Amino acid sequence: MRRFWSTRRVPATVVALLCTAGIGLALYDLASVRLKQPEMTWRRRLSQELATRPIDDVWVITGAAVAMAVGLWLIVLALTPGMRSLLSMRPPEGGEEVRAGIDRSAAGLVLRDRAMEVGGVQNVRVDVGRRRVRAEARAHFRELDAVREDLTAALDDGVRELGLRRRPRLSVHVRRPRKR
Repeated sequence: MRRFWSTRRVPATVVALLCTAGIGLALYDLASVRLKQPEMTWRRRLSQELATRPIDDVWVITGAAVAMAVGLWLIVLALTPGMRSLLSMRPPEGGEEVRAGIDRSAAGLVLRDRAMEVGGVQNVRVDVGRRRVRAEARAHFRELDAVREDLTAALDDGVRELGLRRRPRLSVHVRRPRKR
């Protein structure tokens, strides 16, 4: 089981609407030319511009670069999962294959609450990434090394109990609060 994939409805809808509008307009113009009507002005002008402009013209190069950038953006959207805020969780032992995930901010709150239970921690900030959990704590009455050891053990247990499919590395920094 891999990462969660987003549906990306907005980019897909925009591309579908733009393609539908462009194709519909072109088909309407082609049908009107077949019925002996004059072609639309935009098509006549576009054909004339494309026939007369040199290939190294700034507008031709700019148009090609924009089309290429949009195409690459759509390819990247199609090939990447996108839901980076969800961390995949392990299925239960011996149970059915269940697909579950936890939001990184929710995992950070759980670990922050776990860290605040450690004696000597005044406040703590926990950032949960895809590969690393970073905790920055301020200790006010115990030795920094003792607080760091207890905090590392508490956060290590907390990360293990989250049941993540890929266990992130733990980085713990403890310091004294600034003097006022």
